[in-house]
Amino acid sequence: MGPSGSGKSTLLKVLNRLIEIYDSKIKVDGKVLYFGKDIFQIDAIKLRKEVGMVFQQPNPFPHLSIYDNIAYPLKSHGIKEKREIKKIVEECLRKVGLWKEVYDRLNSPASQLSGGQQQRLTIARALALKPKVLLMDEPRSMIDIVNSQAIEKLITELKNEIAIVIVSHNPQQVARVADYVAFLYNGELVEWGSSNEIFTSPKNELTEKYVIGRIS
Repeated sequence: MGPSGSGKSTLLKVLNRLIEIYDSKIKVDGKVLYFGKDIFQIDAIKLRKEVGMVFQQPNPFPHLSIYDNIAYPLKSHGIKEKREIKKIVEECLRKVGLWKEVYDRLNSPASQLSGGQQQRLTIARALALKPKVLLMDEPRSMIDIVNSQAIEKLITELKNEIAIVIVSHNPQQVARVADYVAFLYNGELVEWGSSNEIFTSPKNELTEKYVIGRIS
C-alpha cells in the first residue's frame, strides 16, 4: 500500500518482468527470488504463465467472445482438447462468480459486459492457466461498489489457494484482505510486516500517519 506515485505498480510489474515491456532501458540490481530462483534467470514467458496479472483498468479482449477470452490463453499454451477447455472456462467463471450471469451468452463479445463484469472476466482469464501467484493492481478502483465488493470477497477466497500480491492506496481495504503489508512511500519501502503489526503498532511514523489518514 502507499499513495499514488510511491512505486507500487512499478514494483508489481517487476515481479513478472512486465517492467521490461514498459521500459527497455531498465538496469537490474539485486535479485527477486521466486521459489529460490532469481526471476531474471527464468524465461519471461514461463514466468508470466505462473505469475499472472490483473490490471487496474479491465482489459478483456473486446472483440473476442466471453468464452474465447478464457479459451485463448489456454490454446496459446498448447491445450487443444475442446472438452478440457470448456471445463476450465466454466470452472474459472464459477470461481469469479460470473457463470450464472453469462452462461447463456458465452459467445457474446466481452465488450458487452459491464465494467465490473469485465474485471471479473480478466481475473477468470488470469486463473485459467493456474498461476502460482496472482498480481492485482488496484483491481477494484475502476468499478462500481457491487462488483468491487464481489472482487474483494473473491480475493479473500482465492488467497487460500494461491499467493496474491495486491496493490492498493486504500488502507481500509488492505486491512480487510491482507495477511502481510508493505508500505511504500516516494519509491522507498518504509515498512513491512504482518497486517496486524502494521495497523495496530507500526514502527515508522510515516506508516502511522498513512494508516490514520494524515497523509495520502
